[in-house]
Amino acid sequence: MRRKLERLDVPGEHEARERAWALVQAAYAERQPQPRGRPTLRLVLVAAAVAALVAAALSPAGRAVLDGVREAVGVESASESLFEVPSGGRLLVTADSGVWVVAADGSKRRLGDYESASWSPFGRFVAASRPNELAALEPDGDVRWKLARRGVRTPVWAGTRSDTRIAYVTDGRLHVVGGDGRRDVEAGGSTSPALLVPPAWRPGSAFEIAYLDTRGYITVLGTERPGLNWRSIRLRDARALLWSPRGDRLLVVGRDRLVWLRASDGVARVERLPGVASVAFAPDGRLAVVRRNGARSDVLVDGRVRFSGTGTFADPTWSPDGRWVLVSWPNADQWLFVRAAGPRRVRAVANVSRQFDSAAPPRIAGWISP
Repeated sequence: MRRKLERLDVPGEHEARERAWALVQAAYAERQPQPRGRPTLRLVLVAAAVAALVAAALSPAGRAVLDGVREAVGVESASESLFEVPSGGRLLVTADSGVWVVAADGSKRRLGDYESASWSPFGRFVAASRPNELAALEPDGDVRWKLARRGVRTPVWAGTRSDTRIAYVTDGRLHVVGGDGRRDVEAGGSTSPALLVPPAWRPGSAFEIAYLDTRGYITVLGTERPGLNWRSIRLRDARALLWSPRGDRLLVVGRDRLVWLRASDGVARVERLPGVASVAFAPDGRLAVVRRNGARSDVLVDGRVRFSGTGTFADPTWSPDGRWVLVSWPNADQWLFVRAAGPRRVRAVANVSRQFDSAAPPRIAGWISP
């Protein structure tokens, strides 16, 4: 029976196949040559477009598939450029081309060929790093000071309007320097923080910091007073550290779980969350979560799905007023501004790599008030 069905001619099948091939040829002929810097992303988008054309040519059912493919590779109604930042404020972005500041009207300014960056507490300055240098910059790119150190990574700035500190990692050691570039000290003692997990300042003016060492322990210490506050149980799967806005809990993002550590003594509470990839706290304490769900990813706010799509999301970042969550969608080369509450609403921006002259999708490093 199977062989008979395979030999059966479906009316119009040959003509549909010919129309599909013609559409594919036309699409290929009309495509614009692309720079060699982004082969993987372009190949994915071209392959998805070809699949959509074939599906559309076959039948009305194929047109339904076309809509699904468009959903899979990005939001179809995405804006071609970032013309404005919802709710205002300024974005800090890292890309292959360097560090950028994006103003509320969408205008962009490149600060230099740095690899990682952090806003100062009130957005007056930017701490930026490259392999052998830490620098404090003004948002227009003017350099306030530089510090030469080997292997500088992941600067994080914290403090008050009158007293700030910058934590950074260099050659496997945790360092802390004043916001004016003075009093640079090694704060991690004999333990070595992991290079790929940025340290996290506890909110407040006590200058307490949490970091992950290479053995999988999380340490919290006060940088103004010698001595150890506490060390956590071993958490080898830790991927990120985040303090709650009130500073009463330290959240550790692990593999398929969230670990909540009490600020006073490090006592742990584990919450299972399969597929968790990254999280972010809103100013009022709400939690945004990016979760992998098979071939798809979800954006959740306080446990409720606000957006879902094929591929991987990254870099959840809250707007200063808590109304939006910005996430990156590398598979589609898009950014998504997802409304955090009320009716579901998404503002999508396409072509983000091109807008930052980057071969790879740019990373979102912060969103701060004007």
